[in-house]
Amino acid sequence: MSKWIFLGVAACSGAAMALQGTLNTALGKITGIWESTLIVHVIGAITAFLIIVALGIGFNSINKLSQAPWYVYLGGVLNVVIIYAVVRSIGQIGVGNATTAIIVAQIATALLIDGLGAFGMKKYEFHYIDLLGIALLAIGARILLLD
Repeated sequence: MSKWIFLGVAACSGAAMALQGTLNTALGKITGIWESTLIVHVIGAITAFLIIVALGIGFNSINKLSQAPWYVYLGGVLNVVIIYAVVRSIGQIGVGNATTAIIVAQIATALLIDGLGAFGMKKYEFHYIDLLGIALLAIGARILLLD
């Protein structure tokens, strides 16, 4: 597939993240932040289960769980941290401000992971100009969010 298709998929993910944070914050105002975090995870688990069943993927690979390095399971813990932090920050500083901070930190972290080839990811060459890109992104975000 063309890399443009994957960029489009990634862009859809970004839009879904902003919408998800907004919806989770609205739910958190009603049920409480930790309760909404739990509800969102239960709904997500049920959704993933139904997709696996509907697509006929099956659970044949579940027996390979012991082959995975311990740190890959931290994704579940990080998911709880992410949802809590998004709900907490959006409620205090707004969707635009929170999402901007998320994106700047996300890109900086992603460049570090790419440059190190961390966690089994393909290593990409780091260029110092990437730091300029992050700085310009942060400056642009600040200009966008001037109060």
